[in-house]
Amino acid sequence: MKVPFSDRPGRHERHLRRRLGSALFPRPADPADESALVEAQRLDHEELVAFVAELRDAVRAAVQLRPQEDSDVILALKERLDKSYERACGLAEDQSGNKAALRRLLDVIMRTVRTAAGADPMAHAELDQEDEARAAHHALLEHALVADLLDPESPIAPDELAPTLLGESPEGLAAALQLFDASQLEQLCADGRRLLEERDPARAQEPAWSRLAEMESRLGELLPSRH
Repeated sequence: MKVPFSDRPGRHERHLRRRLGSALFPRPADPADESALVEAQRLDHEELVAFVAELRDAVRAAVQLRPQEDSDVILALKERLDKSYERACGLAEDQSGNKAALRRLLDVIMRTVRTAAGADPMAHAELDQEDEARAAHHALLEHALVADLLDPESPIAPDELAPTLLGESPEGLAAALQLFDASQLEQLCADGRRLLEERDPARAQEPAWSRLAEMESRLGELLPSRH
């Protein structure tokens, strides 16, 4: 393609690049089709512009919180900030500044929630668990595939999930597999094995077979009684 790839692509361009010339996908992308890349970059730019406006509104809402704000308002804003953070992780360009700003806002919100909890030890223990879960979730979101899978409008269609996982890096795959329960992963392993046996019986695509082995190993950890 003569149109250059982005240094920091968004979810549409990322998925287009996964599909480029890959025989494992049901709808491979044509490397000669420059218009597809242009369209993906346009969509990523539109999402970035919309997110910036959304982030400004969230910051404004946080700044306008009253000292004794209703708990429903605070919790709704916290949920909104959590979703904004997920979105930021999947956007084009460098989002480290926006993500840092969102983390600071979440810290402020959580301090407010802790203050409202008073001296209740059980409430504070639950908040500690929530903080730990959020930190672990943010760590997973550093992997672009995780952010793409969790996006409410993910570009990864259901029949593209197995080939997407088979083409992922070992680190990205390990992170993404944490999103699936045993039943879901069992189906993905079956889909992946069937796909590779049909499309690559000679095992020329060694990395994809390695990813399948990693998926099946993870399944074995979830279902130890079957292995």
